[in-house]
Amino acid sequence: MQVTPIPCLTDNYAYIINDNNFKIVGVVDPSEASPVIDFLQQQNLRLDYILNTHHHFDHIGGNIELKKKYNAKIVGFNGDKHRIPDIDITLNDKEEWVFGNSQVKILHIPGHTLGHICFFFKKEKIAFTGDTLFSLGCGKIFEGDHEQLLRSLNKIKKLPGDTKIYCGHEYTYRNAEFCMKYDEDNISLKKRFEKIKKLRSNNLPTIPAILDDELRTNIFLRCDQDDLKIKLNMENQEDYRVFRKIRDLKDSF
Repeated sequence: MQVTPIPCLTDNYAYIINDNNFKIVGVVDPSEASPVIDFLQQQNLRLDYILNTHHHFDHIGGNIELKKKYNAKIVGFNGDKHRIPDIDITLNDKEEWVFGNSQVKILHIPGHTLGHICFFFKKEKIAFTGDTLFSLGCGKIFEGDHEQLLRSLNKIKKLPGDTKIYCGHEYTYRNAEFCMKYDEDNISLKKRFEKIKKLRSNNLPTIPAILDDELRTNIFLRCDQDDLKIKLNMENQEDYRVFRKIRDLKDSF
């Protein structure tokens, strides 16, 4: 299965997913239709499915135009069916859905929004995490609370370490600057930041991220680790309190 990032708007990514064997094509979180249509036409592809991680307009803005043009089916969370217009296929937490030759497990990961989901392609070890987990960051809390978002991130942490993370935005450089401010002696983070600088200087995507790298370098996934708690003067504090502190710091960064 091929995954191609499609830059949209200012810093969004949609993702074209192409099962070459079954000739099935989908797009994840198309914020606008035209870049997706351009790519499909260049590659002489049709579109079968539109997958939405959550209802925010910068993730569903291209849905209707793409559906009308290709007669594609819109796929999303059952709990968000009232907020994703013209949805065709509704899925629930822990349900498995078939995309071509792939088994896709649905993970309900609320916090950024209450109806947010992750599409995890099991055999391929690919996770579309929307605005819940970013490369070196996590989403802002709009509808849930800190404990809820932390539980959602912990769900993602349990996926295989070599899982490829495809998130909703190119925020990695700024996220890396934040992580460096509070975790500056993290050797893995320093090395990763140098790679990120090179990619962005050439206007290349930093996505996908690898989950194992995130576990070592993403400060939001390290709030259970004693060395970070000491750095934040939160030794012996509960994990969710540390997470809330980090999220508050990032909101004002």
